[in-house]
Amino acid sequence: MGKAANASRVAENEAIAVGTMIRSSARKLNLVAQMIRGKDAQSALADLTFSKRRIAGEVKKVLQSAIANAENNHQLDVDRLVVVQATVGRALVMKRFHARARGRGARIEKPFSNLTVIVQERAEASQEEAE
Repeated sequence: MGKAANASRVAENEAIAVGTMIRSSARKLNLVAQMIRGKDAQSALADLTFSKRRIAGEVKKVLQSAIANAENNHQLDVDRLVVVQATVGRALVMKRFHARARGRGARIEKPFSNLTVIVQERAEASQEEAE
């Protein structure tokens, strides 16, 4: 006796990984996430490895986690994975104060973000056409 199971958020040929509380603003994180959307997983990893942006390392960790989930939990072929979605959302914002002149304080906001990466296995037909 209990509640019915929720429907899966991803299809049979997809895997998901979520990075929470990433110490960057959503705007900056989205620039890096935009870089990997629609690319195959191996070239996306290469782009993140050689990216100059500081946050690219965190995005790379989440992408590697999605690839590992696809391989270990869903038995998908790693060589045929494509990044279908990379969504960024806001998390909490730490508020700090910085002392200013004449007894005033200036507000400093330190934002956090969440990142969700979904990888999908390419269909066989599209790979044969590429070869």
